[in-house]
Amino acid sequence: MTAFPPGRPVPSPCVSICVMDEARGWCTGCQRTLDEIAAWSILDDEEKRAVWAALPARRSLQGQGAQ
Repeated sequence: MTAFPPGRPVPSPCVSICVMDEARGWCTGCQRTLDEIAAWSILDDEEKRAVWAALPARRSLQGQGAQ
């Protein structure tokens, strides 16, 4: 998981490649779901860290193609 220093804002994982993968249900750029993207500004830092923690596994799955 990516570590973010306490007391500093957790950055968005957005990489400005905003294309939804309909089969997976997340963005092909940042691997977040539409719900995660929409809620990002109101999530607390713990919730944002949880989203970040899920991204490596999604990236791995994305590399395997639709299943």
